[in-house]
Amino acid sequence: MKIDVDESVSSSATMTDLDNWYSIKLQLNPPLLFPVSGEYMSNFGYVAPTTVEETLAVLQRATDQGQRTQILAGGTDVIVQFRSLDSSHRLFVDIKSLKETNDVRIDKEHIFVGAAIASGVLNENAELKALFPGLLEAADLIGSTQIQGRASIGGNLCNSSPAGDTIPALIVNSALCVIATNEGTRTVPTENFVTGVGRNCLAAHEFLLGFQIPRPSAGTGDAYLRFIPRTEMDIAVAGAAVSLTINQDGICERARVSIGAVAPTPLLVSSAAETLVGTTADEDALQQAAQACSDAAQPITDKRGTVEYRRKVVGVLCRRAGAIARDRALSNRN
Repeated sequence: MKIDVDESVSSSATMTDLDNWYSIKLQLNPPLLFPVSGEYMSNFGYVAPTTVEETLAVLQRATDQGQRTQILAGGTDVIVQFRSLDSSHRLFVDIKSLKETNDVRIDKEHIFVGAAIASGVLNENAELKALFPGLLEAADLIGSTQIQGRASIGGNLCNSSPAGDTIPALIVNSALCVIATNEGTRTVPTENFVTGVGRNCLAAHEFLLGFQIPRPSAGTGDAYLRFIPRTEMDIAVAGAAVSLTINQDGICERARVSIGAVAPTPLLVSSAAETLVGTTADEDALQQAAQACSDAAQPITDKRGTVEYRRKVVGVLCRRAGAIARDRALSNRN
């Protein structure tokens, strides 16, 4: 492999001198590595900044010069996308070395989870599992054990698939997306982050740092369920997440319900939550929430399921996830 360096880049690619830095072009020699959509990947860029400031400078420089960029948080979808969707040249910007994207902070009021932390690492954090069992169960559904060693919930969100498993779970836990910009940071509710199939609200010169999630109050429980044709390692036909807060009298004071894989974007279903607040989240209330989810769904018919099937299934998943969240909430009262 030959490494061509533009404009006096250190071979270690630490980018300490950003004024002279633009990109590293990796050119395969010979240029045959593997076929991508009938062509060969022979010219692409890769850089691994070590600070947020360096990352933003890279993205801004690329944007100004019209170069396409792609952020690597986990990177587990990249080769799949190259082979099946889009093999055009781009500059890969790897954020896995940033302190902020690998940070987990658990405070009295908020929890911060970095965008590049592997799902396997998150699921080894006992305190996070106790606080957000539904979210971490969703993260545990992303691929195989090997994939979970690199896949991240930040990457799962930024991939912006309607069927992303962690997205409904983030939504019901009121997660805010913390986005790095040239002006500092901005936050976006997770339910507003994905704007379409494979599209999101990030500008070309921005990237996701992580998630700020309110610490659950006593009596709160969450759950996520999905339906897939196989027993594991498949894409959701439908998914539903529920978070409930239940007081000492057994009454639901707060509810959030989200559904996935049944619309162009994951949905926050406020009408379903409204049927649960003020109730004991009993079977009747859960059935009403299920119907609200079925009504809110905007599915398509494809080889994985029909419109009618997906509407039915997402309601069933809401009811079942709601029951799990209720039981967890009741056990968390103290």
